[in-house]
Amino acid sequence: MSTHTSTVIDPTLLAPNRKTLAQYQSQHFQWDCKGGVATITLNRPERKNPLTFAAYAELRDLFVQLRYASDVHVVVVYGSGDNFCSGGDVHEIIGPLMQLAMPELLLFTRMTGDLVKTMRACPQPIIAAIDGICAGAGAIMAMASDLRVGTVRSKTAFLFNRVGLAGCDMGACAMLPRIIGQGRASDWLYSGRSIGGEEAERSGFLNRLVAPDQLLTEAQSWARELAAGPTFANGMTKTMLHQEWNMSIDQAIESEAQAQAICMMTEDFNRAYQAFVAKQRPVFQGN
Repeated sequence: MSTHTSTVIDPTLLAPNRKTLAQYQSQHFQWDCKGGVATITLNRPERKNPLTFAAYAELRDLFVQLRYASDVHVVVVYGSGDNFCSGGDVHEIIGPLMQLAMPELLLFTRMTGDLVKTMRACPQPIIAAIDGICAGAGAIMAMASDLRVGTVRSKTAFLFNRVGLAGCDMGACAMLPRIIGQGRASDWLYSGRSIGGEEAERSGFLNRLVAPDQLLTEAQSWARELAAGPTFANGMTKTMLHQEWNMSIDQAIESEAQAQAICMMTEDFNRAYQAFVAKQRPVFQGN
């Protein structure tokens, strides 16, 4: 008769890319991570936080790494100096683009689109904290986030039309109508006009409005609430919200049945039940 011996599996074999990112050393923005909440601060306030080629690339690569981060459960994106992001740097991006041939231009537009793809693919909910100027690629980053908190004085502009480009930039024509509706999205993308905070909230683009001096505090507080929740299940929710755009209702219901059955196998689901029985608040651990 054989004797079964349990085998201890090295977790690095199952997930070789699994890593911690609390000590990540950013080059083109500020990075801070505490208690499962990471804050990305775009930090060129003298220019209203524009993006450069290098910043695009680093953000794209960081969101890829976040897919495997074991210590980051929610991400906040914020801009220093009373502005969120003014888009691509006119001098460091727009000017050089004028010198490129079409194949190189396509490489650039695909790279910027990859930033949106990686933001949507990472399992962590992303909260954009928006004050002041939120324009061009900045508006796209806000759009690609899962949740948005802003101020009355914030000004969001999908201004591509105003510089002779189409509104279909970095997924805007696919995503913006799903957030605010086809009619509003058509207005914003055809006109490139600036949308104040109150209109942005009424339209459903902003989830919340807060005072400017409370913006980062409110966003990080919201992030901590999410990070204290069942983070595996939150990641599943984000995945399904994204994937179901391309599904029929019947396909979505079946996919959600499978996703929910997976979540029912987690310890967090058991913890919630045990806490309910004991009339206590569950303490989730993300597994």
